[in-house]
Amino acid sequence: MSFPLRDTAAVAAGALAPFAAALVLMPLRTSVTHTNLALLLVVVIVAVSAFGNRFAGALAALSASAWFDFFHTEPYQSFHIQDRADIETAVLLLVVGLIVSQLAARGRTMKRIAVTDATHLERLHGTTHLARFSTSSDDVVQRVRHELVEVLELRACRFEYGTLIGRLPRLDPDGTVKVAGWIWDLERQGWPEGEIELRAIVHGRYQGRFLLTPEPGSVPPPLEARLVALDLAVQAAAALDDDGVRTGPRS
Repeated sequence: MSFPLRDTAAVAAGALAPFAAALVLMPLRTSVTHTNLALLLVVVIVAVSAFGNRFAGALAALSASAWFDFFHTEPYQSFHIQDRADIETAVLLLVVGLIVSQLAARGRTMKRIAVTDATHLERLHGTTHLARFSTSSDDVVQRVRHELVEVLELRACRFEYGTLIGRLPRLDPDGTVKVAGWIWDLERQGWPEGEIELRAIVHGRYQGRFLLTPEPGSVPPPLEARLVALDLAVQAAAALDDDGVRTGPRS
């Protein structure tokens, strides 16, 4: 299994950044209290957690506690601690570091969710506005096709007018994918091979289908993104339905 470069860098930072910080702070260990030195190491833990993930933050907390013990408690250059107050400081550094790292990672996750939700809302608003005011249903279809590539992280997407042909895997209105009538386990199995159809239906009338081609080996997007994709397809279907009412069915 491969890991994103950012996560790999964060884990490396979690292991090495507290060591480097503890080493840099060595000249201050006789003039600054151990509590203040521990607080400076907490700052490093927060930085690693904000940049990386929960695992990287926890690793930074463990690393900071260990190197605080090694460099800043007597006997120096040893993982043995003689003074009870130093033991308490090292334990508190570990506990506080673990808590702060999880809070920082959670904050980063919530920020990412908020940004993602705002992006989805912008996609839906822009497409809805185009569907309402555009005189060309083809423009709406092309807009939706482009948005589907982005929101589902696809390699390609095309639209097919006309009747249904074949039994392709299908993205259903509840966000699940069905293959031959059975619900496909996206989280465990990833995308099914080949194209996946997303039907453009409005008011019970079928207008066509988007044929989705995922990137090979890519992780399927979360349910929220798949539901946005379904809403986008409805906007295309509505534009095609209105066009059909004005000009007659498209062949």
